[in-house]
Amino acid sequence: MKIAIMGYSGSGKSTLAGKLSKIYGADVLHFDTVHFLPEWEVRSREEKERITEEFMNTHDSWVMDGNYSKLFYERRLNEADVIILLLFNRFSCLYRAAKRYRKYRNTSRPDMAAGCNEKLDWEFIRWILHDGRTKESRARYRSVAEQYPQKVVIIRNQKELDAYLKQFASK
Repeated sequence: MKIAIMGYSGSGKSTLAGKLSKIYGADVLHFDTVHFLPEWEVRSREEKERITEEFMNTHDSWVMDGNYSKLFYERRLNEADVIILLLFNRFSCLYRAAKRYRKYRNTSRPDMAAGCNEKLDWEFIRWILHDGRTKESRARYRSVAEQYPQKVVIIRNQKELDAYLKQFASK
């Protein structure tokens, strides 16, 4: 099984990736760990591409979480058996990010690069509420849903996420 998870910041992409990875016994690649080096330093494009390509070439079953349209975006979407779009509203995402911050404050969460301590500053809040929800990003999600209707799952809130995960309860 190959699963691509995309969506807004704070929507729970990494958490869902971890759950689905366990359910399917698939390896997981969190794009935040590919993008960032310790202390929030950004990895070179070449290195990010090498890591991503190597992961895709060496795993028959995978879960990848993150948008990162410059990292084998078309290949990911084409190879994925399921594409999950987490399109929670901005206030739900902010609430979830604040909850995550309380849990991981002053530490790096497991799905983040080492040395990238969890933060919730005004820049990130603005990203969640405004800058990360551009017309272009909304259009990109619509385009994915239109291009891959047979394999896209759109989840807009916690109730829908719970219902989606419930199908795996017996596995």
